Amino acid sequence: MKYAIVLYDGMADYPVPALGGKTPMELAKKPNFDRLASKGEVGLVKTVGEGLKPGSDIANLSVMGYDPAVYYTGRSPLEAVSIGVKMADDDIAMRCNVVTLSDEENYDEKTMVDYSAGDISSEDAAELIKAVQEHFGGGEFDFYNGVSYRHCLIHHGGTTELGSMTPPHDISGRVVGEYISTHENAKKLTAMMRESYALLKDHPVNLKRIANGQKPGNSIWLWGEGNRPSLDNFEELYGVKGSVISAVDLLKGIGIAAGMSTPEVEGATGYIDTNFEGKANAAVEEFRNGKDFVYIHIEAPDECGHRNEPENKIRAIELIDEKVLPVLTGYLDNCGEDYKIMILPDHPTPIVTMTHASDPVPYMIYHKNGEVESGVESINENTAKATGNYVEVGHTLIKKFLEV
Repeated sequence: MKYAIVLYDGMADYPVPALGGKTPMELAKKPNFDRLASKGEVGLVKTVGEGLKPGSDIANLSVMGYDPAVYYTGRSPLEAVSIGVKMADDDIAMRCNVVTLSDEENYDEKTMVDYSAGDISSEDAAELIKAVQEHFGGGEFDFYNGVSYRHCLIHHGGTTELGSMTPPHDISGRVVGEYISTHENAKKLTAMMRESYALLKDHPVNLKRIANGQKPGNSIWLWGEGNRPSLDNFEELYGVKGSVISAVDLLKGIGIAAGMSTPEVEGATGYIDTNFEGKANAAVEEFRNGKDFVYIHIEAPDECGHRNEPENKIRAIELIDEKVLPVLTGYLDNCGEDYKIMILPDHPTPIVTMTHASDPVPYMIYHKNGEVESGVESINENTAKATGNYVEVGHTLIKKFLEV
């Protein structure tokens, strides 16, 4: 038996005024997704439990079958695992975004122009993080570069008691001052954020970016603090050998911590320009190499939600349908084994709010040798709800998926 999960990050949404009150899922042309849903189980699942923040960390752990209340120690530690950082017991990891802030003289009066610094390239960002490490690192703090705008700070002997370290994608277009922690333990961290603007604004990389009409990465932004992670081995828990295919360090980190393989995919960016076919082909290759379970994570719908790009979010859903699902099902239909596919988002990333939400999300489970009539012709938030199927505890969905 082969098992595949295709995770459309942030796909679920609220009605979008710019789309005539429809959601991207309702408007996207997704014949392959809809065909599978029509012959499978469709419903809603609560991936983010009450009282938990609706981040991709919490939600993807839940979808993979890890109870966040037991296993979650913070987002950045999982990213640190992917980058290859070896954390000590008293280390605290933090996400370090390279962001674009507006140019007011007072840091607290600046606006969060872009949490991704214009989807900055990994090469440009690496130069900026190198400058940050040379200026601030080498003692209590060390900075490590990751992918695009996503990087890591290790605070040796630090604490997670920092007050509110707000994710930058939650405050797009807002003045940053009221979102900077005033907790005593955060003073050194927020001082580095403020000082980083003067360090980076005239960096050669940023001067070149501005000259080319690109947004500068003129500040760091710290958030997502946590302790060294520890996940039980996925194969030992569920009896299948697994792989995670993703462009982002968070998902790779979860995979590595869970004992799964995490192959690199050339051209995988985490945005709508990602190498969709490359991800699908990597999944097929993992199956051919003896894996029973592949988790294909695609970030593009989430990024479009954060950026208030409704048409791009629709297109991201369509591109997965055009470029990922046919490759995956084409292999599975001819591999000589029975198979199951589950497709779902981890959480909603509504266009109208531009940040994550904790509402239940649509899911569908298709079993090749166990087709059923779902009664759903096109899967979306409303049709999934109408089935009456509801999984209240998100991390239990994996057991339903893996049972035959």
